[in-house]
Amino acid sequence: MGVAQADSELPRFLDSISVQKIFPGADRLASPEGEPLISAAFKQGQQLGYVFLTSDYVNTTGYSGKPIHQLVAMDMQGVIQKVLLVEHHEPIVLIGIPEARITAVLKDYEGLDVGKLVRGSQDHHVDIVSGATVTVMVMDDNILRSAIKVARNYGLSGLEPEIKQTGPVASINSEINTLSDWQSLLKEGSVQHLKITLKQINEAFEASGEPLALESPEIGDADEVFVEIYAAVVSVPSIGRSLLGENEYRNLEKKLQPGEQAILLAGEGRFSFKGSGYVRGGIFDRFQVIQGDTSVRFHDKYHKRLRNIEAEGAPELKDVDLFRTPAELKFSAALPWKLELLVGRDIGPTKKVFTTFDLNYTTPDKYLIFTEVEDSGMTSDLSKKPEPIWKKMWVLKLPEVIVLGVALAVLTMIFFFQDWLVKRPVLADRIRIGYLIFTLVGIGWYFNAQLSVVNILAMFNALISGFDWAYFLMEPMIFILWGSVAAALLFWGRGPYCGWLCPFGALQELLNRIAKIFKVRQVVVPWFIHERIWTFKYLIFLLLFGFSLYSLGWAERLAEVEPFKTAIILKFVREWPYLIFAVVMLLPGLFIERFYCRYLCPMGAALAIPGRMRMFAWLKRYKECGTPCQRCSNECMVQAIHPEGNINVNECLYCLHCQIVYSDDQACPVMIQKRLKEERRAVRSAAVRGENESAIAVELKKKKSSF
Repeated sequence: MGVAQADSELPRFLDSISVQKIFPGADRLASPEGEPLISAAFKQGQQLGYVFLTSDYVNTTGYSGKPIHQLVAMDMQGVIQKVLLVEHHEPIVLIGIPEARITAVLKDYEGLDVGKLVRGSQDHHVDIVSGATVTVMVMDDNILRSAIKVARNYGLSGLEPEIKQTGPVASINSEINTLSDWQSLLKEGSVQHLKITLKQINEAFEASGEPLALESPEIGDADEVFVEIYAAVVSVPSIGRSLLGENEYRNLEKKLQPGEQAILLAGEGRFSFKGSGYVRGGIFDRFQVIQGDTSVRFHDKYHKRLRNIEAEGAPELKDVDLFRTPAELKFSAALPWKLELLVGRDIGPTKKVFTTFDLNYTTPDKYLIFTEVEDSGMTSDLSKKPEPIWKKMWVLKLPEVIVLGVALAVLTMIFFFQDWLVKRPVLADRIRIGYLIFTLVGIGWYFNAQLSVVNILAMFNALISGFDWAYFLMEPMIFILWGSVAAALLFWGRGPYCGWLCPFGALQELLNRIAKIFKVRQVVVPWFIHERIWTFKYLIFLLLFGFSLYSLGWAERLAEVEPFKTAIILKFVREWPYLIFAVVMLLPGLFIERFYCRYLCPMGAALAIPGRMRMFAWLKRYKECGTPCQRCSNECMVQAIHPEGNINVNECLYCLHCQIVYSDDQACPVMIQKRLKEERRAVRSAAVRGENESAIAVELKKKKSSF
């Protein structure tokens, strides 16, 4: 019936929150009972509804890999009264998005009728909170599916328990093509019939208990037909050919789109099942087709009027109409359904009272194929196993995925063709500035794709508690970036991400460039101090990792040492303590390039550790580097080059500046010497050529004089 476990958290949450806060108007909550657990809410002894925990009914795992617990209060009519977010471990909500923005979304569920939602007569659209898309979508899915399960289990809002079957499942046998006459179709059940007399309609309104409805009864013979309706599924080949005729059935086959079915409705009597409202509003409002939780109301674009029924012996009827079911509603011709006819009676100038009649339809077994499958049932889309949220997220963010994919391809080309690029320093510098701007504005502020040490801690926690790829697939941009980081670590170490793809790193570097334009004096940290304090970031990471083994929640909060959420995710729209901290982390970067990256970033430290396993050494060095030349070491923006000349890959951000110097015959002493040698060689060659030319000229002159 659900996914509840013996150690349900419902009692703990009910004990810690007041009754009024959980269920407005209630004065008592009964002890939780049932499987899954649920608590009845009462006021002065009268039951108002139920309170349940979403995680007891559905899988509520969020991006953190931990359950998102929400209490839902629902009345006896299946209307949600309250939703409370009582516990979660979502990183973006813990240390980024203010929780008030999430709870504001939960207010939109108050007044939502679950039965109407399932039957399609009430719309629901969740307001996505920027920066917390996955969390909000998971919460929305949890609330709706758990509420539907509870409504079904307890018969709220007219919903019935799920009908599940183990055994044969029916589908249409398209190989059967037999023609039958009208009486045979009625006898076998291919055509179902509903007949309502004047007596029956008057009795129905009497039973409604509306006194005014009794004042205007239908006048006439009690046995006179008020309405008579015939219904059949004509997308079943044999039934369709028999009722429509061969030509009309061929027209229908051409018209039907994949997933669509066709129903024939024909009627007679005082009351028309079609009415005239559809002419004005485009929708037939006097009837609907219901299959499980799916409700189909037909629009005029899915309707075709026919002249008659072609089956031999069929009566002449006033209304003969063909209706197609929209493909997205997944109506099945092989499963039972019913036609619900709505009849209204005026009780005032602008008021009506209504009553309904049902025509039940089941396609005869002779036209079906039965296949043995395990545990299938006819339920609504909301009750079926849902499409994974990660798939929805990938579809939703497809444009962003494409843009990021192109950006990563460009960066890969930069690295693979770096030897060509570094020989063009002006172009290389412009490309770098442009890419950093894209990283900050596009990847950071627009896509909100800032990687964090929290992601790493969540990954380790998932490996311990039960890994599931679905958790990490829910954020497409983050997943793609992590994939690129994993690949880059094998080739180049931490540099590609920290130096090119980190929005906060890009912000630091761009601010430093602006500071240099305004002649802000730069500070060079003495080497003996620099090589000691860069260890701080490793200590911070190890501290966070240790806390995550004890409590992931604590580690997530301590990870606020990263100002990424304030500066990138929330774009500096946050409480003043966080703003001050972010500014304090950025200010030193105006004087010391990439100050935070060098000394404090736990994310950089976490990437540097596996980065030592890189397979290639793409950054070139001369044997003269460091002894005696210190040009690259002095110009490295993060001082990743040791005085003796070797590059510390743990600290290198792969900005390629050292490679530009390496290839520059005006900057690198080795290249300068090589250029000077070539110039001297060229001068000597020119001198030799000049002497040879002079000798040849003298010889020619002698020859001329001899003549």
